[in-house]
Amino acid sequence: MTTWVVLLSLAGLLVLLISGRVRPAVGFVSLAVAYLLMGLVDTATLLRQYTNPALATLLLLLLVSLALERSPLLERVSNRLVDGHPGRATFKVMGTSAVLSAFLNNTAVVATFLGAISRQRQIAPSRLLIPLSYASILGGMTTLVGTSTNLVVSSFAMSTAGFELSMFQFSWVGLPVALITFLVLLWQSRRLPHHQPEAAADALSYFLAADLHPGSEMVGRSIEANGLRSLEGLYLLEIERHGRLISPVGPEEVLQAGDTLVFTGEVGKVQALQRFPGLRLFGHQADDLLATNLVEVVISHESELAGRTLQEVDFRSMFNAGVVGIRRGGKRLEGQLGKIPLRVGDCLLMAVGSDFRQHRNLDRNFHLLSGSLTRPRLNRLESGLTLAGFATVIALATWGVLSLFQGLLLLLGALLVGSVLSPAELRRRFPFELWLIIGSALAIAQALEHSGAAGLMAQGMQAVFDGHGPYAALVGCYLLALVLTETVTNNAAAALAFPVAWSTAQAFGADPMPFIMVVAYGASACFLIPYGYQTHLMVYSPGRYSLKDFLRIGLPVSLTYSVAVLVLTPWVFPF
Repeated sequence: MTTWVVLLSLAGLLVLLISGRVRPAVGFVSLAVAYLLMGLVDTATLLRQYTNPALATLLLLLLVSLALERSPLLERVSNRLVDGHPGRATFKVMGTSAVLSAFLNNTAVVATFLGAISRQRQIAPSRLLIPLSYASILGGMTTLVGTSTNLVVSSFAMSTAGFELSMFQFSWVGLPVALITFLVLLWQSRRLPHHQPEAAADALSYFLAADLHPGSEMVGRSIEANGLRSLEGLYLLEIERHGRLISPVGPEEVLQAGDTLVFTGEVGKVQALQRFPGLRLFGHQADDLLATNLVEVVISHESELAGRTLQEVDFRSMFNAGVVGIRRGGKRLEGQLGKIPLRVGDCLLMAVGSDFRQHRNLDRNFHLLSGSLTRPRLNRLESGLTLAGFATVIALATWGVLSLFQGLLLLLGALLVGSVLSPAELRRRFPFELWLIIGSALAIAQALEHSGAAGLMAQGMQAVFDGHGPYAALVGCYLLALVLTETVTNNAAAALAFPVAWSTAQAFGADPMPFIMVVAYGASACFLIPYGYQTHLMVYSPGRYSLKDFLRIGLPVSLTYSVAVLVLTPWVFPF
């Protein structure tokens, strides 16, 4: 009975994660606590999972990456990539992204390149951003530190089998797979759309909401009488009045106090709204906002804004900035800006106050696309020492002189002593949700084992693939990880697929290593849907992509990647 309760609860968690009704951290922690109360894991076992050595190594790596991403090296490299022929620029962007992502946090790599690519006007950003994101995945899956997914799998290997995966153990299969897939991606990139920022078709990029003040002389007059039909570069799209939308807006429509007017068109022409008395952009005078800097940002995967509206978080007080436009890919957002639930990857156009740069939560919430905002950078000496220190840690871990955990801990201590990082910054950017997800997933895996649910799943896998041998079961485990990473997230996919793969290997009496590796490779195989991987969400709106763009480019890439993984893995890591 307990076995089936565990299986049903795990299925329920998966449904909730796919539906997006709960955040992964909430779902995993709740299930781990439920198993604790059911007696499937004891308190000591639960707490031990949150101090798993590989998990601690992952957290240290992410904290050290806070210094690495502030190095001016990435910005200098990114500024030199986009020139000349689009094909050559695509090759340089992809190649550089892949190489850097093998050792640096691929989110930081994509964030830096994203700003440079979005600001330039030589090549349409839509031609470069999907290749950038995909190449960062290909580079990241080749080393232990290249992606958090590999370290998650290593943490499960440590918890289950008592060994960690080495620095370049992923490279034996990862490098040839990355090279083959890289060529297919380069070929497919020619099919990407051309969305030039200055093109007329881009007039629907942003939607600007303006509130009509009750005391305005525009109240009681029609749209035509107020001169709202002949705006330069802007078009009155709809009116929100008492919770309902009026669209299309006819010239005889009479304005009422409290109306929210939604405009679309060229953001640069927003000055046209200055001449209308009592018209306020997101609750503020248009001339007040226009007197400040306009900054365009993307909401990051760490942001506390995700799933909340601007009104709920009191955006103006939190950042001393007013949002004058929101963009989500090529999708039109309806209604008042302050009431739209925000998502990771949304583009915000903000008019920022004088002390906006001094807010310490900017890096956690936003990736900069354009504007005059300059983030603190390391000087040349700090940058050189930080990069040299990180390279030394990687080398010592590879040669077995120091473990990766020891090396990263020493480096983090040196960064704190040298004031490159501060305790406040570490507190602010600590990957708390990731720590909760992985620690809870490790505890859930223990419950699966103790309840017999893992053995039952292994028997099911054996029954399905009976007569086809362990290779068919290996393909099944890979496909499970791939489907999960496309529908949930990469780290959650690895956490859910690993216990199944491990139990399946035991049921077939096979070496578990190929099963462990295909879980890692499958959990990184997010090429079809943008919602499962943070770098895809980062490029989704700036590139003004649609789901169809990801499917058109991602399908041949995913097929190539999968075939290469399933051919090479059992050859390099035999059963």
